[in-house]
Amino acid sequence: MKNILLLLLGLSFSAMSQAQASLDFPQNWLGHWEGELSWYAGNSNSPKKVKMQLKILPADTLGHYTWQLIYGDQSKDNRPYILKPVDAAKGHWVIDERNGIALDQFWTGPVFSGAFSVQGSTIVNNYKLEKDRLIVEFYSLLTKAVRQSGNGTQESPLVDSYAVRSYQKAILKRKKK
Repeated sequence: MKNILLLLLGLSFSAMSQAQASLDFPQNWLGHWEGELSWYAGNSNSPKKVKMQLKILPADTLGHYTWQLIYGDQSKDNRPYILKPVDAAKGHWVIDERNGIALDQFWTGPVFSGAFSVQGSTIVNNYKLEKDRLIVEFYSLLTKAVRQSGNGTQESPLVDSYAVRSYQKAILKRKKK
């Protein structure tokens, strides 16, 4: 019984945290964010570093926002997406790449995250606002399992393991006007 109460308390706290983060989003996130992205591929300890920017601003349509990602030089890798609410009360948004691709994003506690698969890779992204910093993380996993283990029973269910190809992290700061 004690474990159930702790679980319910944890779920309740998570729901309150998610609700608060959702209420403050995207208003508290508006601005021009910039920093450096560190990209770790394979087992390398030396990341590739690239300048990263994220511009979140009101768009032309009410309730929509720019979600413009820029890597390195703006003229070479500029991704002018649009952030749209699907069900903002439930923490469901979509990043519209404006080319037929729509990436669903969800609030999970204080983290705005999503996952999608493309061309043999699954990408998991996380965005988290911590005081004056926007923490951005991307994980790239091989979509096909590298191993399946377990006995297929209730005590030992089948478990698929996936290769993590790369990890990217950026700490962005809001650019002052």
